[in-house]
Amino acid sequence: MTQQPRRPTRALIAAACMAVLAGAAVAEPHLPAPVTDADYLPTNQGAAQLGRLLFSDPILSGNRNISCTGCHHPRFATADGASLGLGEGSIGLGPARRADPANPPEARIPRNAPALFNLGAREFRVMFHDGRVEADPAFPGGVRTPLGEDMPTGLDGVLAAQAMFPVTSADEMAGHMRENDVAKAVRMGRIAGPGGAWALIAARVAAVPEYAAMAAGVWPAIGTTRDLRFVDIANAMAAFMAVEWRSDDSPFDAHLRAQVPLTGPAADGMALFYGDGGCAACHSGPFQTDHDFHAMGVPQIGPGKKLAFERHSRDLGRQGVTGRAEDAYRFRTPSLRNVVLTGPWGHDGAYADLATFLRGHSGAEDAYDRAQAVLPVLEGASDWAALDDPAELAAIRAASDRDGGPKALNAAQIDALIAFLGALSDPVALAGRMGVPDVVPSGLPPGG
Repeated sequence: MTQQPRRPTRALIAAACMAVLAGAAVAEPHLPAPVTDADYLPTNQGAAQLGRLLFSDPILSGNRNISCTGCHHPRFATADGASLGLGEGSIGLGPARRADPANPPEARIPRNAPALFNLGAREFRVMFHDGRVEADPAFPGGVRTPLGEDMPTGLDGVLAAQAMFPVTSADEMAGHMRENDVAKAVRMGRIAGPGGAWALIAARVAAVPEYAAMAAGVWPAIGTTRDLRFVDIANAMAAFMAVEWRSDDSPFDAHLRAQVPLTGPAADGMALFYGDGGCAACHSGPFQTDHDFHAMGVPQIGPGKKLAFERHSRDLGRQGVTGRAEDAYRFRTPSLRNVVLTGPWGHDGAYADLATFLRGHSGAEDAYDRAQAVLPVLEGASDWAALDDPAELAAIRAASDRDGGPKALNAAQIDALIAFLGALSDPVALAGRMGVPDVVPSGLPPGG
């Protein structure tokens, strides 16, 4: 977790440790207010039902062979259970996902699949690990995206804007230039507008009678005065995600609502989290995130984030959006809801064990163990280039030190924190409210 720069004194650390070890009673820390319905944006149930089907339908991918569920499955707490997943050109789910021998992926997805809990809450105004989609009234539709002024209007918010982009990624869903019309449009820079990738996908969906009828039921103008747009598809999927994975029914929420108090190690961990541990300096508010960007010093694995003509394996995070040197290696503070189940952890999923991640973040781990990486087999992948580069390791550490460096935590404190983080798990959200459909209107195999 990202921590505040101020280091506690040795006396404070010792006192917190002794309280955890002895199971001593701790004073109630300053906690956020309980989550209420007012914290969420309203959703259209009909749109959510449509979005549920589209989310699991491979029709949205260039080769009609992968859906959003492939990387965001409830079986893996809305992620995929891998450090860095395989998208287009792979088959299977989660860590067992593998390359399709008939058309293998060209590269791993460069960042860990983020969890999708509570993205329909009003305070979630920044999307992706680097924040490249963000609420901004200066841009069309009030959202800043990589498309800038060319971004279509009519989106319901940042969550819908986020849903627009995975289908345009060659490695995630679009495929590659010679494989299909969507990939060709993407490669030629035609994303929005007539003949663009989004229009091509929307036309596919509109040609399915059940989808056309459902969309017209939600937006009556469709089929009469206008055609189905990909903006509508994105709005529907955003409504689905907001409803399906609202998460505010955990033991921690029961504690905030004065229903059932947290006790034992979870209570000790909560006191540390909101007290001397300093975790709440960045993991603040009801969803444990300040929605800001911090350099955490996570080891870089995988291909890194780069442009097509670049050959490095680093990931500069927020700097890639802002262009500011001070933003190098900063990544968005993740929400911690259901966090004990959303691993591997880190922007690149470098840690498969949460305790090891916390030890690494607190400076208690001397060296990164590459066995922590959960990487589905991909022939020819270069996964360790950044780790084998002393200059890159030094740059990552320098950025972490600049943002405050690691927070000193001992084993007992880490155990207490994990007990508290477990109290953020919500069985309703983890199970999902509507579930993964067994069939989808396109007739394609759902999921994958």
